[in-house]
Amino acid sequence: MDEKNKNPLFDQIQQKTNVKQADLFKLAQSAGKTDLKNEQNVRQLIRQVALVANVQVSKKKEDELVKAILSNNVPMDFGTLSKMFNKNGGN
Repeated sequence: MDEKNKNPLFDQIQQKTNVKQADLFKLAQSAGKTDLKNEQNVRQLIRQVALVANVQVSKKKEDELVKAILSNNVPMDFGTLSKMFNKNGGN
C-alpha cells in the first residue's frame, strides 16, 4: 500500500492485532454479504476472523460469540469486541 493511503487508525490496529488493512477490508466486505441470522454463516465468519488475526478460538468461545451475534447482543466498539475475543485467553 502506498503512503498516501495509509491511515493512522489502521496502523494502530495492525500494531495491536498484526492484521493488515487489506485483510480488514476483505473481512468487512465478506461480513457485509453474510446473513448474520444464520448460525452456520456466523460460525464461518468467526473462524475467518480468527484465522486472519491468528487467534485460536475455543469451541466454548465460538459458542458464546455465536450466541451474542444471533441475539444481536454484540457491542459495536472495537475495544469491547477485542475483549470478547481475548477474554480468558480464547477459552
